[in-house]
Amino acid sequence: MTQESTLDADLDEAQREALDADVDVLQQGSRTWAHLTVGQRATLLRALRTSVAAAAADWANTAADSKGLDSRHPLRGEEWLSGPYSVLGALDAYIDTLAKLADGRSPLDGLTVGRAPGGRTRVSAFPLTGLDRFLLSGFSGEVWLRPGITPNTARATAGLAQRSTDAAGGVGLVLGAGNITAIPVLDVLYELLAHNRVALLKVNPTQDALVPVYERALAPLIAPGFLRIVRGGPAVGSYLTAHRDLVHVHITGSAATFDAIVWGASTGSAAQQEATARRRRENRPLLKKPITAELGGVSPIIVVPGEWSAADIAFQAEHIVTMRLQNGGHNCIAGQVVIMSSEWAQAAQFRAALRRAYAAAPERPIWYPGSPLRIRQAADDYPDALVLADRLLVEIGDGDDATAMQSTEYFAPVLGVVELPGTGQDFLDAAIAHANDELQGTLGANLLIDPATEKSLGTGFERAIAELRYGSLAINSWTAFGFITPTLTWGAFPGNTLDDVGSGIGVVHNALLLDEVERSVVRGPFRPFPRSLPVLNGGGRVTILPKPPWFVSARTGAAVCEGLTRFRAQGGIAVLVRTLLRALRA
Repeated sequence: MTQESTLDADLDEAQREALDADVDVLQQGSRTWAHLTVGQRATLLRALRTSVAAAAADWANTAADSKGLDSRHPLRGEEWLSGPYSVLGALDAYIDTLAKLADGRSPLDGLTVGRAPGGRTRVSAFPLTGLDRFLLSGFSGEVWLRPGITPNTARATAGLAQRSTDAAGGVGLVLGAGNITAIPVLDVLYELLAHNRVALLKVNPTQDALVPVYERALAPLIAPGFLRIVRGGPAVGSYLTAHRDLVHVHITGSAATFDAIVWGASTGSAAQQEATARRRRENRPLLKKPITAELGGVSPIIVVPGEWSAADIAFQAEHIVTMRLQNGGHNCIAGQVVIMSSEWAQAAQFRAALRRAYAAAPERPIWYPGSPLRIRQAADDYPDALVLADRLLVEIGDGDDATAMQSTEYFAPVLGVVELPGTGQDFLDAAIAHANDELQGTLGANLLIDPATEKSLGTGFERAIAELRYGSLAINSWTAFGFITPTLTWGAFPGNTLDDVGSGIGVVHNALLLDEVERSVVRGPFRPFPRSLPVLNGGGRVTILPKPPWFVSARTGAAVCEGLTRFRAQGGIAVLVRTLLRALRA
């Protein structure tokens, strides 16, 4: 008996029958979905938006409570942005795409579509509304398509499965993420709209408290049989991945879990391990259906040397700390390795600011299963690491081995710093090569550069960016901004395989429903308001935000994140004004 069948045996007959009944309902739902027009689907999403908005407060509060953030914790606002706010934004974007398709237009009508380096097409995908241009001034986002895809092809193919609504995609299995509460819902929406697949969502056990909230928020999908939500551990997952009536699997998780699903367990008896190894050698996957995945990785934060003010240094140090510590570091998008220049005249000053900001960030529970063990692993890997409350800072010097830091996704509050020689273009090219070749995974990369230095590099800067082999790039921003922006895409850089899955296969979000995506690129302001004003900024981007509310150091972040979500959900100028006034006190 294989380990997989042993896991299945852990389910009793009643559990199997209940799961089979859910799949039966979804099979009928798939046929119903195929009979809906694009306009009817847009109407359904509007109803879904109403129910999500009604559940927003319960959603955010339940998520915060489940992570041990009490009602007065300054980071509680994270659960508003990474939960209902993200889903509401996605629904608005999908509704707009479906409305265009229903009118016989391309989702790219009215958007700027141009060229990017290397024969690529670039779609300017953010901001697309006047409100976003105002609230998030200074931020922009592009989707780059694979080399050889022309603008005309991009326009003609945008829409994916919504161009053939009567083609039923069957029933897919979504194995939900355990860390961010919007992810399972966003993955379900992408199954429906990009692939015409209705979904059986198995929530991660860490999200069990959210199931009643999900059931209320997603009732418009559940009632007609387009979605079912189930709980369970490995036995349920094993049974469902092998289910003959589920045609596809999508997982957000770890590469180890992906490999166990595709090839079989790498633990257990010697015979089980040998069977798994043999399947890999012979290229005979245990899984007999297609699978897509988002699996994380070790994300770089490249700091390009320049002449920075003391305020620049302090702000960008807090920026980096946010990239690592948001959600306690339990993020696939967390920045983990800072790549600096050993020849930067301000390197020592920046390191000192980074230590201060890392130590000063609010403490919070280490809540994700396995994280304490991974922190201990990092401490064993780097016994000289600086221990700051609940977090580790590892400054890797000459002669130190950076392998563990660069190849292990700690998924915990562990931040590393490495140095490379060079300045200007030489450093940038070396740092990009280092990130591409030495760091595990290709999900997201971050790069910080002041406006004067970027300008001095000229076309060399854009050429260098094109060489970064990551699915999401953030320049003077964090890749989380790309994650939360629905018209951008989220997923690993193309090229991974079942046998070497890296950061995953395929993309999600992608509310413009673009085909042949290579990456998304986010650009943000190097300096906050008021230092972003042209007279002070040296040609950089202008923003109205004195400090983004997602920074872990934002004093009013919790109130602003809640206010932005409530405004997204219900509108109201009074809500917006109060929120903006709080943002100015961040």
